[in-house]
Amino acid sequence: MERKTVMTQEHSQLRRSFAAAPSLGSLAITVAVMVAALFWPAGTFAWPRGWIFLGLFLALTAIALVSISRTNSELFAARSRYQKGTKRWDAVVATLTIILFAAILPIGAFDDGRFHWAPQPWWVVVLGYLLMGAGYLGLTWAQSVNRHFEPTVRIQTDRDHKVIDSGPYAVIRHPGYATAILLAAGTALSLGSLYALIPVGLLVVVLFGRTLGEEAELRKGAKGYAEYMERVRWRWIPGVW
Repeated sequence: MERKTVMTQEHSQLRRSFAAAPSLGSLAITVAVMVAALFWPAGTFAWPRGWIFLGLFLALTAIALVSISRTNSELFAARSRYQKGTKRWDAVVATLTIILFAAILPIGAFDDGRFHWAPQPWWVVVLGYLLMGAGYLGLTWAQSVNRHFEPTVRIQTDRDHKVIDSGPYAVIRHPGYATAILLAAGTALSLGSLYALIPVGLLVVVLFGRTLGEEAELRKGAKGYAEYMERVRWRWIPGVW
């Protein structure tokens, strides 16, 4: 009887994990949108840097999905939409963040793939691969240890909101933003485009403001966050800010 109960619990947990995971359909749509955002502006499918970037991005995405599904599978459902209680200002900021990140792809494609405004050598592109990999894996680490890593800022009273101070959160308070910037900069450089750094710069400004706004909300509503700020002094870069 006990064994049957354990098996039932495991089956239920596995079923919830599959239900929370992104569907193959949504992943296929994402890939299709990325292909369009890269190769339509490039004006050709014969753009090696576009294909290499896409292959690396998909490989990192697969690693992230496997890692998060094993450590924090409920996050898939939590991040699938803006949750109830999201501040209006943050819904706007979160949407702007998505737009700026998405803008990197067509700008990079117009630059390196079609018009060759500022041709970059391969060492710049390889540097982009390294930054992109470090940023994506760092972002995955932050998401894996933080069950409250939703797309917008809110006090998650419905999910027993607690301060996370393990993993990268033991070093900096906002590893998600810090690594997202690395990922964005790496994406631009991996496409061989300096012009694609323009939306990255705007993204830094937006995330700078969002960091301050998020901290104000958490300090006001999340128990123990003020003490956490005293223990972990730095927001993005140790010794800098």
